[in-house]
Amino acid sequence: MTNILLITADDMDGRIPGPFGGPTGATPNLDRLAGAGTVFRRAHVPAAVCQPSRSALMTGLWPHRNGAEGFEPIDDGIGVLNDLLKDKGYLTGILGKVKHLQPVERFGWDLQADMQELGMGRNPAAYGRFAEAFLRQATSEGRPWFLMANSHDPHRPFHGSEAERSFFSDEQRELYPAPSKVFTADEVEVPGFLPDLPEVRTEYAQYLSSVRRCDDTVGALLDALDRSGAADETLVVYLSDHGMPLPFAKANCYLRSTLTPLILRWPGTVPAGEVNSQDLVSTLDLFPTFCAAAGINVPTGLDGRTLIPLLRGPGLRAWRESLVSVFHETSAKNRYEMRCVQDAHYGYIWNAWADGHTHYKAENMWGLTWSAMLEAAETDSSIKDRSDFYLTRSPEELYDLTADPDCLHNLAGNPDLADVLAEKQAALAAWMSETGDPLLKEYQGKLEDLPA
Repeated sequence: MTNILLITADDMDGRIPGPFGGPTGATPNLDRLAGAGTVFRRAHVPAAVCQPSRSALMTGLWPHRNGAEGFEPIDDGIGVLNDLLKDKGYLTGILGKVKHLQPVERFGWDLQADMQELGMGRNPAAYGRFAEAFLRQATSEGRPWFLMANSHDPHRPFHGSEAERSFFSDEQRELYPAPSKVFTADEVEVPGFLPDLPEVRTEYAQYLSSVRRCDDTVGALLDALDRSGAADETLVVYLSDHGMPLPFAKANCYLRSTLTPLILRWPGTVPAGEVNSQDLVSTLDLFPTFCAAAGINVPTGLDGRTLIPLLRGPGLRAWRESLVSVFHETSAKNRYEMRCVQDAHYGYIWNAWADGHTHYKAENMWGLTWSAMLEAAETDSSIKDRSDFYLTRSPEELYDLTADPDCLHNLAGNPDLADVLAEKQAALAAWMSETGDPLLKEYQGKLEDLPA
């Protein structure tokens, strides 16, 4: 049976690590991991907010099917990966984000260490120490193991920010180190979905510094695995729970909301140095993949499919033509129901909440970037249009992801793309019907009300 090391980042953008086109020097350890494994450049999480994303991963079910649409526990009777692993004799452990899988007792971890014990989830050495202790226990007991190691970086507050100084006490800040590299505003390139303003550059540099410390944590975990002597018998999976906590990313359904930097390293099974840029992959696919690695029969009724066929050569690459993502609720429990279906060319979003009056408000609007956008909007009409749109949206959005990956130009009203829009509407309605989405009738009704 194969050991499984699952490493997750908190809020790392899907284009940040080097193999995904990110800035040079931001993620040397992830670059090293990718060189020994396979990179999936078109992988997405089902929902771009922490607890629903993680609950979906560990249940193999959409949020509306497992009950964790927001920051609440999964429903009674929902199976979790740990149940199957324990039946196979696996030792299970979790480092960080323990309370983001609820109810905690339902997962029955053999070892758990949370934020405070891990230097506010920001101390790479602490992750390494706990991982080593866990692996020693597994070795002494002669058991296969599953370790879910969750960095709290690069989640807010970012390194070097005023928010960090106000959010953590002096004593708490003593518990974790600075990143091994600190970025400055003059050396970063602002993502295209955000305006290039001085305050945005400053905040993005702070974010990249936190990204680097997350990468330091990845390095500490991989070093612990190497020292254990079990690396060749271990499937290592790296991903982020969703995109960066900035406007038009986290807590939405845009491309950069759900895109995740998925890496698999599995000696003898996963090709080294391969980049998969064509297949639409969901992190719901990891549950059945872990079952395959552990020699477990995949339960019926899961919402993903094992990635094993994608790892066995180009002749077996037929996969899915489109991929769905959802959003239900912010961490403040504000409901902004969204659904997205995308394929290789277009991305379509339905905003059930967009009525022209309701204003969107979420954590991604904290900090420097949104305030800078509002200030710039007073004199820059293009930024004002962008900011106003973010607040109220449109019931439907359609983007050409090849020509406009930053989703800057909503084409839903373009008559030349009426057939594309209708195709995406039908695809979303079919998915909602298949999965029992409770908003299906509302969506069908709104489609009937739209002008032909």
